Amino acid sequence: MSLTLVIGSRGSKLALWQAEQVRNTIELLEPESKVRIEIIKTTGDVKNEPLTLIGGKGVFTKELEEALLDGRIDLAVHSLKDLPTILPSELTIAAICKREDPRDALVLGVEADNGYASLMKLPNRSVVGTSSQRRAAQLKALRPDIEIKDLRGNVDTRLRKLDEAQYQAVILASAGLRRLGLAHRISASIPVSEMLPAVGQGAIAIETRKGDEATGLAVGNLNDPETNVCCIAERALLRELGGGCQLPIAGHATLEHQLLRLDGLVAAPDGSQIVRDQVSGAIDTAESLGAQLAAKLISQGADKLLGR
Repeated sequence: MSLTLVIGSRGSKLALWQAEQVRNTIELLEPESKVRIEIIKTTGDVKNEPLTLIGGKGVFTKELEEALLDGRIDLAVHSLKDLPTILPSELTIAAICKREDPRDALVLGVEADNGYASLMKLPNRSVVGTSSQRRAAQLKALRPDIEIKDLRGNVDTRLRKLDEAQYQAVILASAGLRRLGLAHRISASIPVSEMLPAVGQGAIAIETRKGDEATGLAVGNLNDPETNVCCIAERALLRELGGGCQLPIAGHATLEHQLLRLDGLVAAPDGSQIVRDQVSGAIDTAESLGAQLAAKLISQGADKLLGR
């Protein structure tokens, strides 16, 4: 089948890596297809304020969705954790690619002593960089002495600021570092028992227009069923809690022997309180598991922590 497809992507090195992987896979599976990448700037790319000030929902996806809706692109490639849980009615997630390591990574400066390569071993009153309320709240709960300093910019910029000693450590997504060939900068992968990942972390989503069957078919084979079902449960949890990627909400699902386990967490922004629980069930109950866990967390006070 001969297709001409335009992929919409943000312009960061990581976003382009993801878009190029999607393009290469489509061209491998559909050799007659012609696929090009269109770079689109999003609100999150052009503003330097903390993400909590410019709005967490859709700051990295809104302009890509607008380009999809007006036909400038045929598919948008997103980091799934950036994509709001409620999409425009005309759009759909056509595929979720196989997930990379979903854990957060502790990264120390190039001159740092790797004897400190864990959250619990960081020196007292260390300055740690992150722009994520989810990471900050969980870090504060573990280490109230830590000073948290806002950190923006692409991966290279964040690592440069770290190596210039503006921070003693930074917390980044393991997946992004691995995809950019920077796995050697991971000082320690943070266990999910210490820091639960963001909903969808490590997964790449492909968004298309509903009714565009040709594009849907072209990207359908990129879908990873295990990642998909885990992310359905995670996103259902986040949707029921009414949260975006910047609120102190975490969710992570795993699949073992056809049993789906979903862990979820809601924290006070200062880490003073954390509500965490988990549910398990069959694969075909992924959506309802998310709603079930949200109800459990709310019954334990999560809504008050979210300021409702």
